[in-house]
Amino acid sequence: MIKILLVDDHPIVRSGIAKVLSGDQQISIIAEAQTAREALEKLDEITPDCVILDITLPDESGLRVLEKIKAKYPKLPVLMLSMHPEEQYALMSLKLGASGYLTKKAMPEELIKAIKKVTTRGRYITESLADKLADGVDSNAAKLPHEMLANREFEVMLLMATGTAPKEIADRLSLSVKTVNTYRNNILLKMHFNNNADIIRYAIKHNLIEQDQ
Repeated sequence: MIKILLVDDHPIVRSGIAKVLSGDQQISIIAEAQTAREALEKLDEITPDCVILDITLPDESGLRVLEKIKAKYPKLPVLMLSMHPEEQYALMSLKLGASGYLTKKAMPEELIKAIKKVTTRGRYITESLADKLADGVDSNAAKLPHEMLANREFEVMLLMATGTAPKEIADRLSLSVKTVNTYRNNILLKMHFNNNADIIRYAIKHNLIEQDQ
């Protein structure tokens, strides 16, 4: 039996995923979490075979949670399941140690296939993502500006794009406000932006944040 920890802040989404997985007798959701903090607490209590993790959580980026999980449980497969298209987050997720990335538009059978793949110590990569990876080997020319940021710079950018204040960003990421401001300056420089408004417009245009935030 493949034991799953499901992490998503939307009850309807969790219910839908649970319904899909209930159709396979080899898979069982043993715990659910709706925040980053709750997910990490659950992992101290249970031993799943796989974590299904959303990118967008209310208290912390799923990418940051992924980093924390892989630091503490390096062999635990994490399958990212997000509303955001592959070109926005998949490559970053794989760099941080994710075993696979699927959008929430994926067919139910693909989700089941991905879970079984990553729990046998493999990686699940869709054909479209494989093409993007192959293209990336040849050149960095086609990369979007945010893909050139370091992981922590990307995290700070996402929080800035949702209007999060520097002090709150510092608290969430366990940084000093001075360090957050340094990252902000790096982001503006690397992406050729003038201010936070440019970051917000860019993030919305490229579907990096939910626009109701």
